[in-house]
Amino acid sequence: MEARIVMREAAPAAEGAVLLLHGGAEHGLRRPSRLNPPARRMRPFARALRHPRLVVAEARYRHRGWNGERADPARDAAAALSALRKRDGGLPTVLVGHSMGARAALRIAAEPGVAGVVALAPWCPPEDPVEHLAGGRLVVVHATADRITSPQESLLTAVRAREAGAQVCRFVVAGGDHAMLRHAGLWHGLTTAAVHGLLGLRPLLPEAVSAFALPPGSTDGLEVRAVAGAGA
Repeated sequence: MEARIVMREAAPAAEGAVLLLHGGAEHGLRRPSRLNPPARRMRPFARALRHPRLVVAEARYRHRGWNGERADPARDAAAALSALRKRDGGLPTVLVGHSMGARAALRIAAEPGVAGVVALAPWCPPEDPVEHLAGGRLVVVHATADRITSPQESLLTAVRAREAGAQVCRFVVAGGDHAMLRHAGLWHGLTTAAVHGLLGLRPLLPEAVSAFALPPGSTDGLEVRAVAGAGA
């Protein structure tokens, strides 16, 4: 089985694209199940992102897990991005990843055509590289009560990415959960605003504008409180 994409929105006059990358497990060589709950978790985001000038696609992985140095989801994400670019003619693309999918998005952020990354509750091992993020734009959203992936590690990654030369803004959702079910509207609205802003379909969130302008040594703009109506 090869990595593939599933089209959710194919706007005929599109000016940008988004590739959704779902979560998974640390280890697992079996193929995802037909139901694939992590993938289903991204469906509300696909609906929230609808825009007449935006193509929306979801990646499908060959394996359930990251699987150590194999980094299977990152390779599958790169293949899915390539397939999407061939299909849409090479539109600028934002990668939206959740958990393991966010780790994959960060890993391939320097691929041609990537206009930015929105990392939701990202899995951010401190040993993962960040040098390739230089010059890129990164929006992170993490719940303070996440018990699956570490908010502290995503903060550390945001700091390291900015030091490496990336433009970074990080939002925190008070309480919340890893599955993004609590305060779901906040997650969806913030993600939509970030994606549309990164692609120029609407102005960037003012918090992101301010955070992106900060110098490498600054830690400001990396613990911005996400509030209701942020994506309105």
